[in-house]
This record gives sequence, structure tokens and C-alpha cells, in this order.
Amino acid sequence: MLSLEDNELLTRVGPGTPMGNLMRQYWLPAMLSSELPEPDGTPVRVMLLGERLIGFRDSKGQVGLLGNHCPHRGASLWFGRNEECGLRCVYHGWKFDVQGNCVDMPNEPPESNFKHKVKATAYACRERGGIVWAYLGPRKQPPPLPDLEPNMLPDGEWAVQAIQRDCNWLQGLEGEIDTSHLAFLHYGKLAPDDAPEGTFLHYLVKDRAPRYSVVDTDFGTMYGAYRPGPEGQDYWRLANFLFPCHTMIPTGVLGLQILARSWVPMDDEHMMFFLMASRQAFAGLTGGGNRVGLQDLLEPNGTGWYGRFRMRPNAGNDYLIDRGKQRTEDWTGIPGIHTQDQAITESMGPIYDRSREHLGSSDAMVIRVRRRLLQAVRELAEKGTTPPGVDNPEVYRVRSGGTFLPRGADWIEATKELRKAFVSHPELDATVAGVRS
Repeated sequence: MLSLEDNELLTRVGPGTPMGNLMRQYWLPAMLSSELPEPDGTPVRVMLLGERLIGFRDSKGQVGLLGNHCPHRGASLWFGRNEECGLRCVYHGWKFDVQGNCVDMPNEPPESNFKHKVKATAYACRERGGIVWAYLGPRKQPPPLPDLEPNMLPDGEWAVQAIQRDCNWLQGLEGEIDTSHLAFLHYGKLAPDDAPEGTFLHYLVKDRAPRYSVVDTDFGTMYGAYRPGPEGQDYWRLANFLFPCHTMIPTGVLGLQILARSWVPMDDEHMMFFLMASRQAFAGLTGGGNRVGLQDLLEPNGTGWYGRFRMRPNAGNDYLIDRGKQRTEDWTGIPGIHTQDQAITESMGPIYDRSREHLGSSDAMVIRVRRRLLQAVRELAEKGTTPPGVDNPEVYRVRSGGTFLPRGADWIEATKELRKAFVSHPELDATVAGVRS
């Protein structure tokens, strides 16, 4: 469990908070590129780290992220005219470019130089692999983007998705790094005979209490969860936490799976889940195109601060739970793996009080990640120490997934080559995973 003080430290992300300051050291996913489909198009309201921002694409295709309030008298720039390389406030016509420079002030005399003294809040943006990254930090020259492999694939080879959750970012992330829930929440009704022998899924449901080994890394933290596999072997699930809020899950085949997820705080009580993956990794779910199958679960985007990427199954309709199915054919009665995860993490409340927890050995990764985050937050606040990975994008060049290893093998050494990003492994068979989650 955490103390109330430490829980507050990890969950509060607004301007000036210790965790907010840590997050602002990094580039964060802010939008999907598809949310701004054309130059001079409709602006988008973006809530990020407790700040209300306006995203827009200018006439040259550049993405800008400005503070909501016009520096003149506070009107919302969301109502602005997106035209001729700038966003123009409709109240008095003041116009700002993607850097926040005031490029026109038509209600002031022509001889006035006042516009050169006014600047809107503006944050640097970069697009890569269908994601708009934003840097809200203090550096005039931002650090490099992280070398996340699924976000660095050629056009046509990547898939992206975003989904909002009504809970604190840490609840979403901690659900992701908790491997033992898979055999219950998602596969609780599955018996070993329901999955082909020799597949990961067969051994996952045959032994639902894995053992853990957790290690710190240059990018964050990695775990290996193992259970008996084929004769003389163990089935290992390797997954990663990468500073400040990225994860890589262990469900695919280690060496083949190219996938990362980001758990980005919108504010203290809402987060946006971003998924980046190779199209091949999600071929069974996408049905083609650059959108994964979760798209069908989403409501059309609205224009409010919390109107983007909302799930149709939600707390208001109990996530479409079917109690009849729960009694007879399904563990939860909630349709879909992502919906199940969302229901559970949101059911904890906006910010769960972790001082009330009772943690077990299966929570080893959760405990270690909290320690790493707390250490990084405190060292930044007390010593100004740059957090892990900020200036070392290459440390993010890793993969996750499952594999069979000889019993007693050194799992870190035995998987060294398989964990490297941007390496081809034609010798590996993706079907060994069984049913994908």
C-alpha cells in the first residue's frame, strides 16, 4: 500500500505539482493526427496535464497547441478562425501562430507595435506515426522523442487508437502491468482444454498464479512472470514500464510483437489511453486500415473537454454487463477485453486511496513501478535530477511478449536478442500465442 502523501504525490499532475513537473520533462501523446485531418480545419479542445489547450493544424499543415484563453481578455480560442497560418480570436481579431506569436492585432492602430509584446501560451508539437506529441516542459529546446518502435514505423505499417477513461492515469497504467488479472478478468471461464496445448494461452489458464522476477532498467522497469510450460520449459511473459507513462504488454510473441501503450493524464481524474502498434501485430483485430477494432465501441467525438474517444459501454449503462452470460458462459458478463479493463479501473473511483490496499506477491511489478516513480519525482524536485529516458531516446528501443525458456534459464540473458527493437525474427511462429488479448 501507499501512504496518503505518496498517493497524492503520484496521482496529482496539474501545473506545479511534483508529478506534473515530472511528466512535463517528456514528450507526451496529445492527439491522434486524424483529429486534425486538414489544414485550416476545425480546432480541437485538448485537456492535458490539467491544462485546457486548443489544438489546430495551420495552412502549412503544422500542428499547434495553444492555451485556451486568448491573452487579450480571455475568450476561448476554440471559437477562433483557423486561417492563413494562424488561429484568430473572433472577439477582437487577435491572431496567433503555432508558436504562440501574435501575428495580427487588427483592433490596434497600424503604427502600434503592441502585438510584438504579446504571446499566447503555446507548446511544441511533433507528429510521428499517427500521433501528435506535445512537450509542455521548461526547456527552450525540447528533448528528442522517445524511440518507441511502433511509433517509428513507415507509413502504412502502423495502427493507432485512443480511448478516454474516467479515472486517474495511474489506475490505468497499473492495470496494464498486472499480469495475473489476465487469467481471471479476461479468461476466467476458460479451461486449459479450451486452448490448444503448446500455446501460451493453454499454460496461462492451466496455472493462474505466476511467479515474478522484476528488474529496474534504463527505460523504467521490466518484469518476467513465469509458470510451467511444455515439459522441461517455463512460459515467460515479459512486459515493460517505460517512463513516464508508457507500457508494453506480454501477450504476443517476444521478438515479433511491436506495440506500446501510453496512459496520458488529462487531469487528475481523467486519462487518455493511446495505443501504437504495427499493423501486423493487430492484423486479427483491425480488419485492415490504421484503426484497431475498438473503434466500433466508441461514440462519435464531441467538442467538449471530455468529449473525445468516449466508450459506448460506460458506467452509466454498467458497461453493458449481461448477468445471464456471467452466470453461464463468461467470467464477467462484460463484452470485450478493453471494456472489462475500463470497467474495473473506473470502478475504483476517480483516484483510488491506495492506503487501503492489501498487496500480495503478484503485485511485485506494481510496487516496483511506484517506487521508481516516487524516486524520480523526488530527485527531480529536490536535486533537479533529469528523469530516466528524457535525454536517451535509444533506451526505448525494446520489445515485450511471451516465450518458452528451458526451466532454470537466466531469463534476462536468454531473451536479450528477442527484446531488441528493429530486429527481424522470421524463425518465430506468431500462432504459439494462441488467442490474442
